[in-house]
Amino acid sequence: MAQRGIFITFEGVEGAGKTTQVQRLEATLGPDVVVTREPGGTPVSERIRDIFLTSDRITTMTELLLIAAARAQHVDERIRPALAANQIVICDRFIDATVAYQGYRGGIDLEIIRQLNHIATGGLTPDITFILDLPPEIGLQRQQQDETHRDRLDREPLEFHRRVREGYLAAAEAEPQRIKLIDATQTPDDVHTEILTEYQAYLSK
Repeated sequence: MAQRGIFITFEGVEGAGKTTQVQRLEATLGPDVVVTREPGGTPVSERIRDIFLTSDRITTMTELLLIAAARAQHVDERIRPALAANQIVICDRFIDATVAYQGYRGGIDLEIIRQLNHIATGGLTPDITFILDLPPEIGLQRQQQDETHRDRLDREPLEFHRRVREGYLAAAEAEPQRIKLIDATQTPDDVHTEILTEYQAYLSK
């Protein structure tokens, strides 16, 4: 099998601190790192992201199909080429977010989501995923302190965020070898230390 880079993804409810931890891991791992996000990551995918986050009247199925389109472009244009070049790719959200948001929160059948994820990614799966676990009440309090970065997902009811967390916890339970559940109520330093410990354990296998 040809050598390729490492694919790392970060997941979590709104306000869990993903952006901070992505930036810290990037700084720790050095220059040969590609940082990206979903939906987004390419010019086409970023345009889809704008539609996704700013459209108030949008069905959950439309969300799912938009994300799948953005993901297909993202994987083909950015993620696979970087991995083929033996780079480390860190992505803020990926396939597990679709399970949590459009599945557990949106009610779409999980098998449909699994199949569509497979089509959009061509079967690409992260090597290691960090889910920053946080009670949604705490995450929303953090988000409310920064109104300039709140989107329509942040403004949805608390029950919505609870279902998203339920989806993430279920994903972590189903795939413990790939998905590492990190307690995001810790300090940012402690969260970063735990992420590095899990990453080193992955490399040692």
